[in-house]
Amino acid sequence: MNSRNWVRLFLSTLFLGGISTAITGFIVRWDKYGSLFFSIDIMGILSVLLLLFGVGLIFSIISQMGFFAYLTIHRFGLGIFRSVSLWNAVQMILIVFVLFDLVYFRYRFFAQPGDSFIPYVSVAFSILMIGMAVAYIRRGKTNNEAFVPALFFMTVVTIIEWVPALQINDRNWLYLMLFPLLICNAYQLLVLPKLIADSHKGSKISPQVKKSK
Repeated sequence: MNSRNWVRLFLSTLFLGGISTAITGFIVRWDKYGSLFFSIDIMGILSVLLLLFGVGLIFSIISQMGFFAYLTIHRFGLGIFRSVSLWNAVQMILIVFVLFDLVYFRYRFFAQPGDSFIPYVSVAFSILMIGMAVAYIRRGKTNNEAFVPALFFMTVVTIIEWVPALQINDRNWLYLMLFPLLICNAYQLLVLPKLIADSHKGSKISPQVKKSK
């Protein structure tokens, strides 16, 4: 992929992270920010919007770092195992392991006596379902072999990126960070094939343009 499309991906993901965090922030903290709308406090709304947008830019950068890191790890994995099916099997094992850890360790360290196990399982299950939906779409855009890597990225990498909020374990921060990460990760994953195709088209056209000159 050429540098122009890399910049395009970076800026669009950056903007998406800011917008999605701003929207999520108002929804998650409606009990706090809702009064700004009812009182029509334009300056208050804009100040909170800019704050959340700035936080979203940070989330977007974390998402993009995770995406580029996974692209590198994926290439190393294919080189080490020398088999797509074997590398996919390893990734599936890691998916199960990380989802189990997400449920087990969150419940062990943060659950209060008498707390139900269900909310902790439901979060992991929701991430898995979203990951499967995105992976299914990605498979339709490319090929069947793309399903497991896409699922791995949407689950394992998202959870790793989510660690700062998991350590705080504040409900508002958990959701404020999770949804933008999922949105940014899904966007990068789904838009990448198109950007690569556009880059290939551009590289084929350029020599022809030079010859015509």
